[in-house]
Amino acid sequence: MKEVIAVVRMNMMNRTKEALTEAGIDAFFAHEAQGRGKGFVNAAVLEGAEEGYEEAAAVLGEKGKLYPKRILTAVVPDESVDAVVEEIIKVNKTGKPGDGKIFVCPIGDAVRVRTGETGAKSIA
Repeated sequence: MKEVIAVVRMNMMNRTKEALTEAGIDAFFAHEAQGRGKGFVNAAVLEGAEEGYEEAAAVLGEKGKLYPKRILTAVVPDESVDAVVEEIIKVNKTGKPGDGKIFVCPIGDAVRVRTGETGAKSIA
């Protein structure tokens, strides 16, 4: 089992949910979040801000802004990971900064609280 964590743009949420459902992944979580990537910082603007120029500091303030995002989390069988990642990329890729990020993490075990089932049975 693997946990697939995808950070996507807010306006791509519905398309991402539909793509996951079509890929056979019906169970997942979605969380509201704020964040940003590393982006690009102009060295001259950074120097200006360090020297006390208010205009430069204002520009850097915009670069450091946090943007609304959605985080989707799904625990999937190992054999589904590639398909899930491909679907998320397919519907979210615009080629512009802010398209998102996908993390894939191993899951040691899972337990369905209602039945006590463990492992793959608990996520099926």
